[in-house]
Amino acid sequence: MIHISKPNYNTEEMQKRVDDYISQFKEGYFSPLSLMARLTEETGELAREINHYYGEKPKKNTEQEKTVEEELGDVIFVLTCFANSLDIDLSEAFHLAMTKFETRDKDRWTRKD
Repeated sequence: MIHISKPNYNTEEMQKRVDDYISQFKEGYFSPLSLMARLTEETGELAREINHYYGEKPKKNTEQEKTVEEELGDVIFVLTCFANSLDIDLSEAFHLAMTKFETRDKDRWTRKD
């Protein structure tokens, strides 16, 4: 059996790897509107997989096997393209979001003992 080690990327490395990939093509990044459409498409594919695994809609025998992990990866790729195309640091965006949730929603949920 071949063992393939799983990489452990930080957001800076993810953004660089995506940029290295996209930069080799003349077309470059899609426009923000096209990226939004791609993100919507990938989110729909993720929703479909979630519905197959956890919902009431089983896959047809003729449908290709995909995984939730694969679809989440596609969403992350498109989000990274989006961030790169708009020169947004994903670490900073995540920090801003977490700070907002940690302050705004700090008393919203029942804490574990």
